Amino acid sequence: EVQLVESGGGLVQTGGSLRLSCVASGLALEDFAIAWFRQASGKKQQGLSCLTTKYRTTNYASAVKGRFTTSADVAKNTVYLEMDGLKPDDSATYFCAAGICHTDGIFIGTHGMSYWGKGTPVTVSP
Repeated sequence: EVQLVESGGGLVQTGGSLRLSCVASGLALEDFAIAWFRQASGKKQQGLSCLTTKYRTTNYASAVKGRFTTSADVAKNTVYLEMDGLKPDDSATYFCAAGICHTDGIFIGTHGMSYWGKGTPVTVSP
């Protein structure tokens, strides 16, 4: 059974940092791209990043490039999203997903993702 479990969300002040974790089971990280998405209340789901361990690639949506960093610990079957310089507009539920990364250099799409976690909420206060 494939499972993706996010953790690390919480409440942080503007300018603060959080590191989210996505622990994968039932799959090998090298067989999938692992992406991060978020969805704020009343807004569409937004792709943030996509990573492969096999090819050592990372892609970022233009909205978060330079502030967010994704990385992986293959031994722990875990992918991270480090978020720095957080803003209230970053408040959302954050999801990790496994599949194929589709990006046009600005946006990261959801249509290639096969497996999804249930999300972890992030709230950034003023």
